[in-house]
Amino acid sequence: MSILMHIPYAPFFTLWLGTLAAGITAQAGEWPQILGPSRTGVAAADEKLAEAWPAGGPPVVWKRDVGTGYAGVAIAGDRGVLFSRRGDREVVEAFDPVTGKTLWSDGQPTTFQPQVGGGDGPLCTPLINAGRVITFGAQGVLSCHDAATGKLLWRRETHRDYGAQEGYFGAGSSPIVVGDVVIVNVGGSRQEAGIVGFALASGETLWKTSAEPASYSSPVAVDLDGEPHVVMITRYQCLLLEPRTGTICWQFPFGMRGPTVNAAMPIVRTEVAGHSLLVTAAYGVGVVEGTFTRDGFTRRWDGVDALASQYCTPIAIGPHVFCIDGRDDLPPADLKCVEITTGRVLWTEKNFGYGTLLAADGKLLAVKTDGELALLRASPEGTTTLAKHRPLAGTLRALPALADGRLYVRNDDTLVCLNLAP
Repeated sequence: MSILMHIPYAPFFTLWLGTLAAGITAQAGEWPQILGPSRTGVAAADEKLAEAWPAGGPPVVWKRDVGTGYAGVAIAGDRGVLFSRRGDREVVEAFDPVTGKTLWSDGQPTTFQPQVGGGDGPLCTPLINAGRVITFGAQGVLSCHDAATGKLLWRRETHRDYGAQEGYFGAGSSPIVVGDVVIVNVGGSRQEAGIVGFALASGETLWKTSAEPASYSSPVAVDLDGEPHVVMITRYQCLLLEPRTGTICWQFPFGMRGPTVNAAMPIVRTEVAGHSLLVTAAYGVGVVEGTFTRDGFTRRWDGVDALASQYCTPIAIGPHVFCIDGRDDLPPADLKCVEITTGRVLWTEKNFGYGTLLAADGKLLAVKTDGELALLRASPEGTTTLAKHRPLAGTLRALPALADGRLYVRNDDTLVCLNLAP
């Protein structure tokens, strides 16, 4: 990768780390859900990374075999959780993050086959919350296990219960827990059960709302006037809802009919005057960005030129986002820095390759689908490559996890733990 521009980065990253310290309370050993402590792809403020890697790449802590699927791992305390398909079963496994050894496992039968390409395993990253592990399988099986023992606490067959369709690639929107409610983009359109709230303690249905089909984008939480809310993207809408009752506060059209998907997660930021929201998708959809309150959303800009990401969730740092613009299945894909409030593209790294971005310790980690791992120093002025390595052969589509200096990446049959700590 070329160096687009190289100037001192200290003021920018001082601001970044200060923002992280104010907004994230998780410790470096935590990556308990999709895209980390706050579902932003940004690690905890005390996560530290080496400035460079040895010639042979980062040290391998351990490797182990896994089943099929694109679900990333979750890490909390002394537990890691892996969700994959082995034969005709979807299997959830707790493992020791230090050794990779299995601590317990459980599973349920599956007959899932994708309608369009892809794999036959689960897509949704497990969620560790309040001593429980929540998983959501490709055929809509929502399960809750005790994180310490693996005991099954409850299970719901959401597609059967609410008449939801499996979709192109199976269920792919990772659930979120807000308070004592598990919120799932089920997609039960005919039963007004597009979104369903389940009791964390028992799995009973608390509420259902919306006739929206499901997307592959996972919801995020936001506090508005001291009250928790959830922003989520469904198949054709972006909406804000109140998690205790399922009340939809507002929504606006987002997405496109036909062979398309909404998969990148919403980017929610706190501004001086309130909150801002950025959503993006490929297939000619592009970006919608604006400000919002509980009562409504006000668009500031939209379009397809600045950014149109198939499933890479942008990384918001200060007033900018870093993202891989384009599609995995239709190259090329470019790395970009975009000014959030205006859509102005500050720089573009052409033909970067598609994948997932994480941020930690003033750096970006790119885990590309072609198997390459890149450590970057990026700012609004440009990007510099610090190190590259190819830890696994094949395709890397599962979302990575970063906790306590260890990076967890997987392909179709192997999970590897790499030591990225200084």
